[in-house]
Amino acid sequence: MAVPEQFQLHAINEIAEALSSNERSRLFYLCESLDTDHSVACMKEMLRSKVTHHQNAHLFLAQLMFCLGRLDILRKVCKVSRDDLERTRQMVPSFRVLMAELSEELDTGDLDNVKFLLTCKLSREKLEKSKSFLDIIVELEKLDSVSPERLDVVEECLRNIGRIDLVKKLTTYKNSARAPEQQRNLSLQQPRRISHVTQERCMGVSPRLGACVQPRSESGPDCYKFNTNPRGHCVIIDCVGNDGEKLEQTFKALHFSVDLHQYLSSDEVFSALNMILDKMEQLRNDSFVCCIISRGTESQLLGTDSTGYGFSINEVRRLFNANRCPSLAGKPKLFFIQRYNVPKLSLHPRMNPDDEHLETDGCDGAVTAAIPMDADVFWSHCWTDERQLEEEEHSSVYVNALTNALRKAQNRKIKIDDIQMEVNNVVFEHSRSNPQANYHLDVKHTLRRDLYLQ
Repeated sequence: MAVPEQFQLHAINEIAEALSSNERSRLFYLCESLDTDHSVACMKEMLRSKVTHHQNAHLFLAQLMFCLGRLDILRKVCKVSRDDLERTRQMVPSFRVLMAELSEELDTGDLDNVKFLLTCKLSREKLEKSKSFLDIIVELEKLDSVSPERLDVVEECLRNIGRIDLVKKLTTYKNSARAPEQQRNLSLQQPRRISHVTQERCMGVSPRLGACVQPRSESGPDCYKFNTNPRGHCVIIDCVGNDGEKLEQTFKALHFSVDLHQYLSSDEVFSALNMILDKMEQLRNDSFVCCIISRGTESQLLGTDSTGYGFSINEVRRLFNANRCPSLAGKPKLFFIQRYNVPKLSLHPRMNPDDEHLETDGCDGAVTAAIPMDADVFWSHCWTDERQLEEEEHSSVYVNALTNALRKAQNRKIKIDDIQMEVNNVVFEHSRSNPQANYHLDVKHTLRRDLYLQ
């Protein structure tokens, strides 16, 4: 039965007044509107344009409320029950429904990590203006980097920040969207036989990991060159004294030259890093690894000092960017940091802590325009409370998971991001089982190719 237009207009007015600013932004996206003014007045105008001319206007409006999770509006304003609505044909584009759902699932930390991963695709200004995942998706859609058929960028971001639950949602959508097309094509194709082994190799399935691992191409353009002897240089700074030797053994087994420094003060850490920086200019290895184990705060590491200057976590990364260390331009730079959190102190940082995100613009002539200054970085930062150190013979869950995953990966040709995914799983499971001894992870990268540590 047709719903009177006057009722539709009344419903639109009530809905626009009842929605929050965040809900209005999501509704504009669901309605495929590019309008940047998400005010109540603009919302009413947009809905009048989109809804009143729709063939099933009332049900379309009800579906929009269902997508927002506003069941109260669905019942009181639209006069439609959830059961009735679930029996109707989907009128809101499923791709946009999915993106809106993913946006609601991502917290502030996840959003910051996604922004970090996209510093090579979107300008700093656009990333700073993006207040939600949907804002980022809109910018990517404008670049034609994301669409219902192009979801690789979204999947890679979700995988790299450890949100495998959302990757599964994305995979379900892709499979459901692909099924009708495959069914249409099936009748047009001649039947052919593909062995189980060939299928497994083509899809890159690793039965032992249960994850997607692309077969390695030794000389392919999508892989970093990694065949010098030694493979690269690894510096390990262990200011706690528990796990540095474990890391040293692991990276030596991976054919890295290794410098292990233990029980350094902040001043000594600063000196050691600068000595390594000078040393890197003389080496011509294929990669660089920096591992640090120390007490610290969110932005500073302390060394063995309980108070004092400390040194900026972000500056550690910037010391070895392509601008300060041209010999590492275009080569992978890996950072693994285990921080034991201490209460916030009135620290006077030796180096000014900069923005949390990697800068990919603004590099000077020391770096070629083709390679952003902070490209080719893999950043894995784990922290837990310093009370963990009070345990007898304490050993970091994160470092143990990392060294175990690296050793297992040595003969299995696994990419660094899949190695990190295995670490994430161990750390998350430990934290779930031991809420009193939580570990937290911040993983992000600007790698431009696949990296295999072999």
